[in-house]
Formats: sequence, structure tokens, C-alpha cells
Amino acid sequence: MKLYSYWRSSCAYRVRIVLNLKGLAYEYLPVNIGPDVSEQTSEPYGVINPMRQVPTLEWEEAGTIVRLTQSVAIAEYIEEHVPAPPLLPTAPLVRARVREAVEIVNSGTQPLQNTGVLNEFRRLDGDGTAQRWAARVIGN
Repeated sequence: MKLYSYWRSSCAYRVRIVLNLKGLAYEYLPVNIGPDVSEQTSEPYGVINPMRQVPTLEWEEAGTIVRLTQSVAIAEYIEEHVPAPPLLPTAPLVRARVREAVEIVNSGTQPLQNTGVLNEFRRLDGDGTAQRWAARVIGN
């Protein structure tokens, strides 16, 4: 199993937590998504992940290379194949609260702090208004 990842990516970090919690061995393949490097935009990585994002989990299944992207989808896939130890509590309301927290980070906070989004803010918004707006939204 291979994990294309970047050490500062919170999305990739979530997948590393799940893999380590489940005790799964994986090869860490760094993809430097830093703004001055942007390895994710390279053609070779575009073949691995057409969205050019991290993380990407890759493994072989029945002789075919399988790749899965997006941290929540990867975590759910791993959970379904390696149920112990469980990622979610058993009580329905507590489990829903965990999913609620995941969604807040995954769709409420993460997109606004994403390097690509911040770079676009900088390009479009010379006075920093959009970046201040994003910081305010994340802070709420």
C-alpha cells in the first residue's frame, strides 16, 4: 500500500492517523504541495491523481492498481475493510457528533485554508479582504 502525502496537509494527516491506528503498513511517498514547489501539479502526479491533490492511497487488488482519494472516503474504506479498532463510537448520537466534527473540518474549514484557494484569493484580491473573510469564517 502506498500513500501519496504531504507532511503539512491536514487531509493527508487524517489518513496517516487512520492507517497507523489500524496498524496498516504503507509506503509514504511525499508530494511537496508547498506553494514554491507544487509537485502535485506535475504531469506524473496528475496520472496518479487527476485532481492533483493529496492524499492518494494506492494498492493492488486482483492484479489491478486501485487508487482512492479524499481523506473521508479513504478512512471509510479502511474502516470497512479493517473494522478493529473502530474509528467511530457505537452510540448513534455520539457517532453522529463525530461525523459532524469531521464535516466541519472537511467542508467548512479545509476548503478556505487550502493552498490553492488562498493563492487564488491573493491573485484576485490585492487588499486581503477575501483572506480576512476566510479567516473570520474559519474562526466561527
